[in-house]
Amino acid sequence: MARDLRGFIKLLEEKGQLRRISTLVDPDLEIAEISNRMLQAGGPALLFENVKGASFPVAINLMGTVERICWAMNMQHPEELEALGKKLAMLQQPKPPKKLSQAVDFGKVLFDVLKAKPGKSFFPPCRQVIVEGDNLDLNKIPLIRPYPGDAGKIITLGLVITKDCETGTPNVGVYRLQLQSKTSMTVHWLSVRGGARHLRKAAQRGKKLEVAIALGVDPLIIMAAATPIPVDLSEWLFAGLYGGSGVQLAKCKTLDLEVPSNSEIVLEGTITPGEVLPDGPFGDHMGYYGGVEDSPLIRFHCMTHRKDPIYLTTFSGRPPKEEAMMAIALNRIYTPILRQQVSEITDFFLPMEALSYKAAIISIDKAYPGQAKRAALAFWSALPQFTYTKFVIVVDKDINIRDPRQVVWAISSKVDPSRDVFILPETPFDSLDFASQKIGLGGRMGIDATTKIPPETEHEWGAVLESDPDVAAMVDRRWAEYGLADLNLQQVDPNLFGYEMR
Repeated sequence: MARDLRGFIKLLEEKGQLRRISTLVDPDLEIAEISNRMLQAGGPALLFENVKGASFPVAINLMGTVERICWAMNMQHPEELEALGKKLAMLQQPKPPKKLSQAVDFGKVLFDVLKAKPGKSFFPPCRQVIVEGDNLDLNKIPLIRPYPGDAGKIITLGLVITKDCETGTPNVGVYRLQLQSKTSMTVHWLSVRGGARHLRKAAQRGKKLEVAIALGVDPLIIMAAATPIPVDLSEWLFAGLYGGSGVQLAKCKTLDLEVPSNSEIVLEGTITPGEVLPDGPFGDHMGYYGGVEDSPLIRFHCMTHRKDPIYLTTFSGRPPKEEAMMAIALNRIYTPILRQQVSEITDFFLPMEALSYKAAIISIDKAYPGQAKRAALAFWSALPQFTYTKFVIVVDKDINIRDPRQVVWAISSKVDPSRDVFILPETPFDSLDFASQKIGLGGRMGIDATTKIPPETEHEWGAVLESDPDVAAMVDRRWAEYGLADLNLQQVDPNLFGYEMR
């Protein structure tokens, strides 16, 4: 498979996971409505070939299932994502190998890092067509408007690339951009993000910040850019580790920045520190419209693109959405890293219905009283992306955390709210969470749903009900004799938590 968007689209079509739509469609509301119905049903990716007011086709819902995300990352099964997480965990906190096998494993990881180094492309496809000056008009890109209350047209899956003016270190992030004029857009990023830090440094030096937007890139690179794991690796190297080979980069035409050479479209511009415009409101992942916020203004002066480019997009909202499916895949990658950070955690899960980060269920191998509370507190501080997790439910290791029936049973049978629920008030919080009494400041709740041991309880805990193993084995052997062999009785799929992972 070619390491670009077109190669992935071809793969999806070969696997029967792409539907081409030749009927005329409107990028204003209509494309999002069609795509949302596909997402709700776990349907195929869509390629709209006849978009009103545009000469470019629009691709959407390419990463609308975990299965397709695995394909984008050159994997076949979600279990392989954990193997990738183990590799990243080894790089994050390398330890001296104690056995020959450990030394061999670490050597393989280092070799993977060497293979993942980005390469250079001197005749990049993204520079096949160059548009500058008065010919530049961002309205020619089929930007979508997903919801009727949205302030305007947006870019959602563009790589926003900036560089630290002191160190030269690049940052690659995925931020929302709002169209403001034919040559300008506002960028919505949190103050802690890399692009925002680069803008502050540029302002201190009295310089403009160069910004490149790469549209229609290999979905694997989007996954790498969306992974906020604290490893001292560039996003380009991360993408190379994800894909098994280095990303090919090319210099921008007018900026001192590098972009993936196979990008479908590249926008080149600058931000003048202090120049802002109102951005929003837009529908967000919480399921509500966000607020209006003054955001940095990017003034573009150049656009390059491939011949007959394809515009890749998506949109936020209440799950299921593409971003939720990406979060499920990232959950698998985080697991080994989290185990390394918090040794007592055996597994963890972020349900999609809880927006893939607002509630976490973690299982522990409980050995001493108070351990569940310690694990919850350690979870909140283990990785930056868990800072905004509101609820942490801790269960015993024998509970299948992906089975809602088992989790609810553990909460119902093992929790005394007066003893097992604890709240941390007024902690730094997600500004998009309207449930908080003060925007940007909110509480967190931990729930200890583990079996209690002294001195957590003053009485003996009841024995868990279990079948007699000999009788259970006999019933297995005689199942056909009962005339029940034709019944397909199944337990809850461990990958289900109120949704199907297709």
